[in-house]
Amino acid sequence: MGDRRKDAVVVIGLGRFGGALALELVREGTEVLAIDSRRDIVQRMAGKLTHVVAADSTDIEALRELGVQEFRRAVVAIGSDIEASILTTSLLVELGIADIWAKAMTKQHGKILERVGAHHVVFPEHEMGQRVAHTVQGTMLDYIEMDADFAMIKMVVPKSLVGTQLSGSPLRKKYRITVVAVKHAGGGEDFTYATAETVLQAGDVIYVFGRTEQIEKFNSEIS
Repeated sequence: MGDRRKDAVVVIGLGRFGGALALELVREGTEVLAIDSRRDIVQRMAGKLTHVVAADSTDIEALRELGVQEFRRAVVAIGSDIEASILTTSLLVELGIADIWAKAMTKQHGKILERVGAHHVVFPEHEMGQRVAHTVQGTMLDYIEMDADFAMIKMVVPKSLVGTQLSGSPLRKKYRITVVAVKHAGGGEDFTYATAETVLQAGDVIYVFGRTEQIEKFNSEIS
């Protein structure tokens, strides 16, 4: 157990989601062992990823030969083959992987993944659709669902809040949401933590955190 690779990640399934995830992890300096059963995809990714192999992830002996049991974290990014997704996840549990992330296509698929032992279940298509929908229809620049009931949005300060000090704004009292960071317009500076004394200026970009229903209420009412 002590010899396990603490920071490395196994990514199984190199479709759009898995491939993009593996590439981003490598760009960030994380060691990745990428596995896919399709040799053409493995060959295409060979020049982009340090460790990428063609193997059947539903074969526990194949996983053992690759040393998957030495990793603490794994992502099952298998898409359309739900049976392979579930079986692969269960084998990772059997190998004792401490932190398993699994991609789900449907809610039922997600429930099964949780039952067989996935620690985190993600719905990338649903989450991206939800994110785009929120940004398309309002003043949001970005929308991030933090949990089932909480979200964070990135937005330009609405005209009605320009010149307002956060301690006197309606954000906390009326909407029960909080501005957590601000990037002032024209300053060229990075985001800084917002305080009660922060005064919002025209063109400022802010991050606002709160319960999803309150965030959506604020976005629909504010101008």
